Amino acid sequence: MSDAVLKVRDLTVSVGRGSRRHVAVDDIGFEVPAGGSLGVVGESGSGKSLTLRALMALLPPGVHAERGGVELAGQSLPFSGPGARRARRGRLAMVFQDPLSGLDPVHTVGAQIAEVPRRLLGASASASRRRAVELLRLVGMPDPERRWHAFPHQLSGGMRQRALIAMALASEPKVLLCDEPTTALDVTVQAQVLELLDDLRQRLGVAVVFVSHDLAVVRQVCEQLAVMYTGRLVETGPTSKVLDGPAHPYTLGLLEAVVDLDDLDRRPRTIPGTLPDLAHVPAGCPFHPRCRFASEDCAGELPGWRYFDDGDAARGTACKYPERVIAR
Repeated sequence: MSDAVLKVRDLTVSVGRGSRRHVAVDDIGFEVPAGGSLGVVGESGSGKSLTLRALMALLPPGVHAERGGVELAGQSLPFSGPGARRARRGRLAMVFQDPLSGLDPVHTVGAQIAEVPRRLLGASASASRRRAVELLRLVGMPDPERRWHAFPHQLSGGMRQRALIAMALASEPKVLLCDEPTTALDVTVQAQVLELLDDLRQRLGVAVVFVSHDLAVVRQVCEQLAVMYTGRLVETGPTSKVLDGPAHPYTLGLLEAVVDLDDLDRRPRTIPGTLPDLAHVPAGCPFHPRCRFASEDCAGELPGWRYFDDGDAARGTACKYPERVIAR
């Protein structure tokens, strides 16, 4: 897509070095347009959060971005080095799963938000304070002038998450990375935060990459979907098309494991086995030991990418026999 504000090409992340090196994210690539939304789903350990951390140049010690390219608004971003994080400031922001991990407990919420425009945008102290109050109001914080003085522990979980989103927006980013931002919230507050993110995306034109394990959440807020397994993309496309007509057995397995409240007679079907660890990823299609559609040749070469002729170039899957899944 030519209007993509975020372009990721062949991103590969490894853990360890030498004989202990294992690939954790393998040749990931995607694009997100301004104001667009991409959902990334998969089991825990599939590489979702690690992908976001690589984009933010926030990889932990011992984890390395080996190759790949990231473009933000046409500018290439380095993965490492002293300028890596500096190149992202004010342009790429992240909302973490636990708001308490992103908020300093010894400073008020308002002071933390105001620090962003003051440091990154050069705003005065008074202008930064006004901007912080505006952002708290923008994200739907009740009584923002009073909440400005509150410490994180004095806010509810939903309010803390709204404050964290406000702080992420304070740098006026082009892309917002969300790492399961609603997992720790109850259902009612979760719905409010999801509605908020979708509203902000449409009003401000901020692109959103949303990592989650909850397919219902992704369906609600994301236009495009990417399914990950053992660090690789296995299916991509418009969210509704992928979830209504999966072409990879892993995507189908994720859907079958969800309780359908509209069909309580259908029992959830779990995926057999577990996600392999990085040191023992099977040869060929990494999902074949757990796949009910697999043939012997699925354990041979890694399957290539197959696109569907439905008018959308992003609709594709890494499966040798997607017709078996479609015709199930």
